[in-house]
Amino acid sequence: MRRARPDRPLDIVNSRTSPAPLALSSPGGRWLVVAAALGSGVAFLDGSVVNVALPTIGRELGGGFSVLQWVLDGYLLSLSALLLLGGALGDRYGRRRVFLVGLAIFTVASLGCGLAPSGGVLILARLVQGIGGALLIPGSLALIEACIRQQDRGRAIGTWAGLSGVASALGPFVGGWLVDSASWRWVFFINVPLAAVALVVTVRRVPESRNTTTTGRLDIAGAGSVTLGLGGIIYALIAAPVQGWTPLSVTAVVAGALALAAFPLIERRQRAPLIPLSLFCSAQFTGANLVTLAVYTALGGTLFLLALQLQQSLGYSALAAGLAFLPFTMIMLLLSSRIGALAQRVGPRWPMTIGPLVAGAGHALLIRAVPGVSYLRGVLPGVAVLGLGMAITVAPLTSTVLASVQEKHVGAASGANNAVSRIASLLAVAVLPLAVGLNHSGTTSLRPGFAHAMLICATLCGLGGIIASLTIKRQTPVQLHPPPGLTQPCQQPATRTPQPISPRPVS
Repeated sequence: MRRARPDRPLDIVNSRTSPAPLALSSPGGRWLVVAAALGSGVAFLDGSVVNVALPTIGRELGGGFSVLQWVLDGYLLSLSALLLLGGALGDRYGRRRVFLVGLAIFTVASLGCGLAPSGGVLILARLVQGIGGALLIPGSLALIEACIRQQDRGRAIGTWAGLSGVASALGPFVGGWLVDSASWRWVFFINVPLAAVALVVTVRRVPESRNTTTTGRLDIAGAGSVTLGLGGIIYALIAAPVQGWTPLSVTAVVAGALALAAFPLIERRQRAPLIPLSLFCSAQFTGANLVTLAVYTALGGTLFLLALQLQQSLGYSALAAGLAFLPFTMIMLLLSSRIGALAQRVGPRWPMTIGPLVAGAGHALLIRAVPGVSYLRGVLPGVAVLGLGMAITVAPLTSTVLASVQEKHVGAASGANNAVSRIASLLAVAVLPLAVGLNHSGTTSLRPGFAHAMLICATLCGLGGIIASLTIKRQTPVQLHPPPGLTQPCQQPATRTPQPISPRPVS
């Protein structure tokens, strides 16, 4: 390790398991957490701020319901497809460097979104935004893991999660206020000053780190197959209801299906795969990701459709629609850490079973959000119960994913679970409107499709609870990092007392 000049950040070249050099109480440690939280915060803010701006975007840019789907799914598509590659690039070429590149791309793309003259240009800029997010989101947490000393890492991650969670929580309110007081374009312009501060802090205060034990070629083929697969299928699901099953739509869905089918075959042949297939030998890892897929599909569909229902059918302003989500986010912020501590004592099985069932009840209550009903009777009960269910679910779900794998695979497991949650939202926005027959020629007719969609979301959450009860077998949590002696790919780690882990923000 070389000595750094006082005016330059220290370069830390280490493996994932080497001792972390910075104390959280030191200036360097505090600045690092600030930079990481700001960087991930703009991405999480963007994930929650856009929903309430969709009706206004649709009125100004036109293009119908499919354009609004692509405004959300364009970002989620590139983000979810490239998250794992973004983490691998940081490990290989420097986490600080890749984090800065991601911030720069995200900032330029945000400007492009705000200046977009048409729906097509906005969708293209959103795709580029997702690329930037895929580089900076895994990098923000990886910097903390690599550079903060081990005894402070839990508090540092907790601080990062709390600050990033505040960004997600403020998203609908800030988005509604900007749309009503200025323009929907400021929903994207607001990212620029926040990202600029993060860039300056990172350049001046954050040390570099990389994983010197990484071997093998970068898994470009795996990333390409996931991107092509998701892109082809999502394009067909959004385009077909509007244009019919044209040769282009049929070709896209076939090519997408073949690309996704090829992904595990590609990963099996890679020396350094994006996702080691041996992870899925753990019933807990597989079960937790299936729960993630079910619950986050329901959540993504509800956040998308409820924002439209409140403004298009119930006549809410953008600001009022943003405020309507506030009980959900406040419950998440207040209860997530407490539920996480409880799950450490009683084990993850019951919270992961009960939480999705409570969230399903919240979805079912939102059926009452119809024209003519008051907020207190039609919206608040469902939003509050949904927030309670997600608060019960998220912390034990995250810790179970990380606790079910060996230490050397923690990064891959976290990246895979984050990708699953984004893919779930991606599929929800594309598939749910199609499944309930919502109007694709415009944006004003959500009835009766909205009620049917909420029933489907409630069913998905119930399915997630059932999966958890069947696959999360241990009554007490497993150890966060299984002992290094477990080298067989399908061997299950023994039940141990866990270390606390902070949940990721819900976005």
